[in-house]
Amino acid sequence: MDDQNKNLILATVLSFLVILIWYTLFPPPTPEPEPQVPAETAQSETPAPATTGETGTSPEIDAAAAEIAAAPRVAIDTPRLSGSISLLGGRIDDLLLKDYKTTLDKDAPNVRLLAPVGGSEINAAKPYYAVYGWVPAGGLDPALVPNAKTLWQVDEGAMLAPGQPITLFWDNGAGLVFKRRIAVDANYLFTITQSVENRGGEAVRLAPYGIVARHGLPKTQSIYVLHEGVVRKSDGELQEIDYDDLPDLDIDARERTPADPIAVAENGWIGFTDKYWMTTLAPAPGQAFTSVAKYVPGADIYQTEARLPVMEVAPGASADATTMLFAGAKEWEAIKHYQDDTGIQGFVDSIDWGWFFFLTKPMFQLLHWLHGAIGNMGWAIIALTVIIKLIVFPLARKSYVSMAKMKELQPEMEALKEAAGDDRQKMQKGMMELYKKNKVNPASGCLPILLQIPIFFSLYKVIYVTIELYHAPWFGWIRDLSAPDPSSILNLFGLLPWATPEPGSLFFIFSLGILPILLGVSMWFQQKLNPAPTDPTQQMIFAWMPWIFMFMLGGFASGLVLYWIANNIITFVQQYSIMSMHGKRPDLFGNIREGFKRRAREPEKK
Repeated sequence: MDDQNKNLILATVLSFLVILIWYTLFPPPTPEPEPQVPAETAQSETPAPATTGETGTSPEIDAAAAEIAAAPRVAIDTPRLSGSISLLGGRIDDLLLKDYKTTLDKDAPNVRLLAPVGGSEINAAKPYYAVYGWVPAGGLDPALVPNAKTLWQVDEGAMLAPGQPITLFWDNGAGLVFKRRIAVDANYLFTITQSVENRGGEAVRLAPYGIVARHGLPKTQSIYVLHEGVVRKSDGELQEIDYDDLPDLDIDARERTPADPIAVAENGWIGFTDKYWMTTLAPAPGQAFTSVAKYVPGADIYQTEARLPVMEVAPGASADATTMLFAGAKEWEAIKHYQDDTGIQGFVDSIDWGWFFFLTKPMFQLLHWLHGAIGNMGWAIIALTVIIKLIVFPLARKSYVSMAKMKELQPEMEALKEAAGDDRQKMQKGMMELYKKNKVNPASGCLPILLQIPIFFSLYKVIYVTIELYHAPWFGWIRDLSAPDPSSILNLFGLLPWATPEPGSLFFIFSLGILPILLGVSMWFQQKLNPAPTDPTQQMIFAWMPWIFMFMLGGFASGLVLYWIANNIITFVQQYSIMSMHGKRPDLFGNIREGFKRRAREPEKK
């Protein structure tokens, strides 16, 4: 391998290391929510719903929050969800996931997905909710349609559960009666049917909408490999918008807020996605609508909207519109069911598959199958790594053979370097003659490695984003594969009676667990099989690399570290075997023994 190729690989490795250090030590800051102030909106023949947040001065905000907290509610109870719906505005704003805890503690609370404005215990998280309504058009008085402060009444049902829908109603006293039927299945899908009956003497024009709103910037992972923010599909086109990018959208001239509306002809959905959870609006298949992502700067609200077309309702007639709301965990089976059986097209793309989705999707399905067959996600990760390594072995074999030949030539390369001195041209000429004489092509060792990069990056992505790792045990002390190794060298892995730094703290990077140490050792063994660079600086950098990565990657999820360890061990076994078959059995501890012998001879020389 010539100096140019070495420099390229060195630059790539160092760039990756810099990215890791930057995102670990300097994540993007989380701004504090700004005071909420009125947001101006204008109505037109293509109406837009107003901002959902409470407006006014701070005392008015407090009064509105207190009003929401005191409003009557309808309970939600399903096999997987619990919570309630506020009759003030008819908001779905209180939702807990029964199958997921915040920590591994026995008494830990369930993960809260949605939280209302106001309240104390129920509002531990920032307000995050779904709200539905109608926008007036054609000169209809806004006071004649329900808004965020409308107090609905229960027309049917005492509790929302699978097979037990509820119906809310509101009579505006001027000839229009609004109803909202809400149903929920056994998983995470709500079906909301909004209807209006015109009992007046004149036709009215109005448009239904659905909104998912988040107050303030939510806490995110702040890592480049994961998307968190707006995710939507518009007639087959997927779009992802980070929270940080929402305030930079073009200003909507009508709303005067940063907004990005897209006209959807037939099929689409829009909402907010986190690493493991998602809240998404999905109009009925075939329904045209306007998909809107926006940020309201004064109120500090991130908002996604599904605006349906204007309806004209004649006297004595009625109109209705049905939309769906997914609010739950990003479980592949549930999401795929809604895509295949409910008609939400392309819904599995709401999972962040990354650039290499054509590789990531089948890898995930294989991991999902292995998890079901083995019953343990840790062993499933190891099994998946073995299968992937076997598939790419024909490519890897060429690299290992090339490295074996290069390692054989190492003494002759060192001799050429000493003979050439500072004459780089002479050095390169000698190298080319040496390669030609021994029929070695340095590039043949690099190309297969480059071809494998997308495969292993996709595998890394699968393990990072899959919710099956959340609180999934492996064995022994590894009780959560989505969290860092809880053991620590700082207390001798539990032998000393003191706690270790919490994940995310400044000193956590020095709190090495058993898995990170195994990672560094496995990288060191693997590195010993590769030909050492001739440049002393490069030698030093490569020598320190396993231990630097041990510290840097040790704070990652245990499932990821387990994958790296398995990958390193399998690579080592494959490469060691091939080098031995070519008559070059590696002497892994030769340099260490030589160092001890050299130190032992030094006193004799004195």
